[in-house]
Amino acid sequence: MLNIASIVIGLGALLWALVAFIPLIGALNWLVLPWAILGLALGVLSSRTSGRNLNLLVIAVASVRLMLGGGIL
Repeated sequence: MLNIASIVIGLGALLWALVAFIPLIGALNWLVLPWAILGLALGVLSSRTSGRNLNLLVIAVASVRLMLGGGIL
Protein backbone atom coordinates (compact mmCIF):
# COMPACT_ATOMS: atom_id res chain seq x y z
CA MET A 1 0.00 0.00 0.00
CA LEU A 2 2.85 2.39 0.78
CA ASN A 3 4.41 1.61 -2.59
CA ILE A 4 1.21 2.57 -4.42
CA ALA A 5 1.03 5.84 -2.48
CA SER A 6 4.68 6.48 -3.30
CA ILE A 7 4.09 5.86 -7.00
CA VAL A 8 1.03 8.15 -7.06
CA ILE A 9 2.96 10.95 -5.35
CA GLY A 10 5.93 10.34 -7.65
CA LEU A 11 3.80 10.51 -10.81
CA GLY A 12 2.19 13.73 -9.62
CA ALA A 13 5.57 15.24 -8.83
CA LEU A 14 6.92 14.08 -12.20
CA LEU A 15 4.01 15.75 -13.96
CA TRP A 16 4.74 19.05 -12.20
CA ALA A 17 8.47 18.63 -12.84
CA LEU A 18 7.75 18.34 -16.55
CA VAL A 19 5.64 21.51 -16.39
CA ALA A 20 8.54 23.20 -14.61
CA PHE A 21 10.74 22.59 -17.67
CA ILE A 22 8.94 25.46 -19.40
CA PRO A 23 11.20 28.53 -19.31
CA LEU A 24 10.49 30.99 -16.47
CA ILE A 25 8.51 28.38 -14.50
CA GLY A 26 11.57 26.58 -13.14
CA ALA A 27 10.96 27.87 -9.64
CA LEU A 28 8.09 25.38 -9.49
CA ASN A 29 10.75 22.75 -8.83
CA TRP A 30 11.05 24.14 -5.29
CA LEU A 31 7.51 22.81 -4.75
CA VAL A 32 8.17 19.54 -6.57
CA LEU A 33 11.15 18.56 -4.42
CA PRO A 34 9.30 18.28 -1.06
CA TRP A 35 6.56 16.17 -2.66
CA ALA A 36 9.14 13.87 -4.23
CA ILE A 37 10.96 13.59 -0.90
CA LEU A 38 7.66 12.65 0.77
CA GLY A 39 7.13 9.99 -1.90
CA LEU A 40 10.69 8.80 -1.38
CA ALA A 41 10.06 8.40 2.35
CA LEU A 42 6.98 6.31 1.66
CA GLY A 43 8.91 4.29 -0.91
CA VAL A 44 11.67 3.56 1.59
CA LEU A 45 9.12 2.31 4.10
CA SER A 46 7.61 0.00 1.46
CA SER A 47 8.85 -3.50 0.74
CA ARG A 48 9.09 -2.79 -3.01
CA THR A 49 11.50 -0.46 -4.76
CA SER A 50 9.58 0.95 -7.75
CA GLY A 51 8.10 3.92 -5.87
CA ARG A 52 11.43 4.73 -4.31
CA ASN A 53 13.21 4.63 -7.67
CA LEU A 54 10.57 6.81 -9.34
CA ASN A 55 10.91 9.46 -6.65
CA LEU A 56 14.69 9.34 -6.84
CA LEU A 57 14.39 10.03 -10.56
CA VAL A 58 12.04 12.96 -9.95
CA ILE A 59 14.38 14.39 -7.32
CA ALA A 60 17.32 14.10 -9.72
CA VAL A 61 15.44 15.75 -12.60
CA ALA A 62 14.15 18.61 -10.44
CA SER A 63 17.55 19.17 -8.82
CA VAL A 64 19.37 19.30 -12.16
CA ARG A 65 16.76 21.72 -13.53
CA LEU A 66 17.19 23.95 -10.48
CA MET A 67 20.98 23.89 -10.85
CA LEU A 68 20.77 24.77 -14.54
CA GLY A 69 18.40 27.63 -13.86
CA GLY A 70 20.35 29.01 -10.95
CA GLY A 71 17.61 28.12 -8.46
CA ILE A 72 15.10 30.60 -9.84
CA LEU A 73 14.54 30.15 -13.54
